[in-house]
Amino acid sequence: MPLKNQPGTAENRKLEGDPADRSGAAAAPALYTPEERERRDSSVWTLVQGVLAPVQFLVFLVSLALVVRYLGTGEGAFAADASIVVKTLTLYTIMITGSIWEKVVFGKWLFAPAFFWEDVFSMLVLALHTAYLVMLLAGWGTTGQRMAVALAGYAAYVVNAGQFLWKLRMARLQGAAMLESSPRLAVAQ
Repeated sequence: MPLKNQPGTAENRKLEGDPADRSGAAAAPALYTPEERERRDSSVWTLVQGVLAPVQFLVFLVSLALVVRYLGTGEGAFAADASIVVKTLTLYTIMITGSIWEKVVFGKWLFAPAFFWEDVFSMLVLALHTAYLVMLLAGWGTTGQRMAVALAGYAAYVVNAGQFLWKLRMARLQGAAMLESSPRLAVAQ
């Protein structure tokens, strides 16, 4: 069922004003329409993303330590390479499941308006990790050069993770603002 141009899709999203914004400045568009928020909250893929994101970050930290150790001492090249491969496979997993999540919530596999720039930057992260894998499997470059490509991928990953954390914060603030502005029933005491 196509979601394009139906009420509650990205093409029709508007935010009349952020109740938490007292300055009168124009509010940013809502990340989720009520229908998208409902799909997000009821999707198993939201839980999958919520589990994979911290797992990927943990893998990243371990791998970063191993890469820095190799670059600093010249020891542990195999462990550093293995950790980068694990990080890359974790990245592919979160990208595939994230694409499924985006399709479920927004009706698009990738580049939904609410997460367009995050997806664009994710492609850079994916390209750098894939370049590392190609170098490793084809035997191109030195170990140090491979590690430099991996570090570039890791730097892009940190920026991308920051983008997603910012969006998570915006979604929580907008959700709280929606709750604050929704009508409440009076309770007799």
